[in-house]
Amino acid sequence: SSIQLNKFYGIELDDFAHEIAILSLWLAEHQMNLLFKETFGDAEPTLPLKEGGKIVCANALRLDWEEFCKPSKHQEIYILGNPPYLGSSNQEENHKSDMEYVLGDWADYKKLDYIACWFYKAGEFCRDNNARAAFVSTNSICQGEQVAPLWPNILEDNLEIFFAHQSFKWTNMAKGNAGVTCIIVGLRRKSKKQKVLFSGDTIRLCNNINAYLYAADNVIVRKRTQPISAIPQMTYGSKPTDGGNLILVKQERDELLKVYPELAAAIKKFVGAEDYINGHSRYCFWMTKEQVQQFKDIPEVKRRLNGVKKMRLASKKAATRADAQRYYEFAEPRHVEAASIVVPRHSSERRNYIPFGFLDANTVVADSAQFISGADPWIFALICSRMHMVWVRSVAGRLKTDYRYSAEICYNTFPLAEVSDKNKDILRGHAMNILQERENHSDKTLADLYDPEQMPQSLPEAHQLLDGFVDQLYRSRAFGTDDERAEFLFKIYKDLIAQENTMETENAQFS
Repeated sequence: SSIQLNKFYGIELDDFAHEIAILSLWLAEHQMNLLFKETFGDAEPTLPLKEGGKIVCANALRLDWEEFCKPSKHQEIYILGNPPYLGSSNQEENHKSDMEYVLGDWADYKKLDYIACWFYKAGEFCRDNNARAAFVSTNSICQGEQVAPLWPNILEDNLEIFFAHQSFKWTNMAKGNAGVTCIIVGLRRKSKKQKVLFSGDTIRLCNNINAYLYAADNVIVRKRTQPISAIPQMTYGSKPTDGGNLILVKQERDELLKVYPELAAAIKKFVGAEDYINGHSRYCFWMTKEQVQQFKDIPEVKRRLNGVKKMRLASKKAATRADAQRYYEFAEPRHVEAASIVVPRHSSERRNYIPFGFLDANTVVADSAQFISGADPWIFALICSRMHMVWVRSVAGRLKTDYRYSAEICYNTFPLAEVSDKNKDILRGHAMNILQERENHSDKTLADLYDPEQMPQSLPEAHQLLDGFVDQLYRSRAFGTDDERAEFLFKIYKDLIAQENTMETENAQFS
């Protein structure tokens, strides 16, 4: 073969791995020589061993790649690897220093995984040379909040994703190895040639691959404080910051009310994501100043309120210490005296649908969940639909592999066409059907009902009827796959952002 080991360059931080890399190249050359001989009848002998590639022991993020592997116009260069991932919470000081060295000029670079540095350096190399690059990575860099600070900086100025493999599970044989969800992303200078998108056993040719690894236009879904569509506001639940003193389990609440039944006016049901999905019952003190004066001499109330004050005063945060003056209430009280739709902030990726639901006006939503006040069933139906779930899977961040549902990323950005009053009524009917099917199996928790292996047949049937109707709100022709739904949603989102920008420009000119 005309491919020689001296054409291989490598940068490896660990000295032992550096030596293994050289040995691995020698072994690979020997294997290929044997195959070459078997095919063509002759091959150069492997021994004596020659130069084993230009492999250096160094920090790839501190090395000048163009100085290390001097490119020429007549060479094709391919950069590949499986660099370390390391989310922001797992980075040590040396990793943070590398991040600042490579990406320090970027806004929000501290939110990025460590591997973002390799994509940036590879992009810079490809932009200036006849080169292509591809890395195995965790899928987190193409989801949630990481997309906005990373991909516009990489794809600007004549770069594109020319092939990608969407999310897949990866494990190795190392002891105690935890499986991760990976992607493969390839970069090159822009070309009119078609791009290739891999998903499981499916291979698609397309004209563009965006930062979310869909065959759709380049668009970045950024956090929003207000919905882009005509839907009501979603709010975070109430945060106690109380050392557990304002929260009661069912037994504690029942025992208190036996002795002091008048306390019922100062206690509300308290529901977080886990409580709601798994059917747990908790309660909380929810008092006005007047009620504090009324109940402050009850020993258990006094003990708990003093515990809140003591905990907050001991905090290192000035804002928490200031909240000690409001020791009788949550640090961040957001409860509204109205029925609401509860939205868990985290949900298992195994579920086909996130189990949203309804709460009455006397239930306080915890900050592990979010809520939509007013609880119109047509909104419930909309966010329960497959179309909305496709959007969540496309743009949401992850906690490990579970969905991290954010109002700013998932709900406020959800692109929705105008819904007529007639269609809202139909959506309400579908919502009632789903709720009735849940009620028909009230002995089961939502965790059980939405477990794909335990879901009673009538419940997914009710969801599928809703899904078909919501699909028709977007277009009359049926969608074939979820990828097709996602690509359609990205197009609508792009159009909505363009309309919004046009209106802002016109308003600025008018003013």
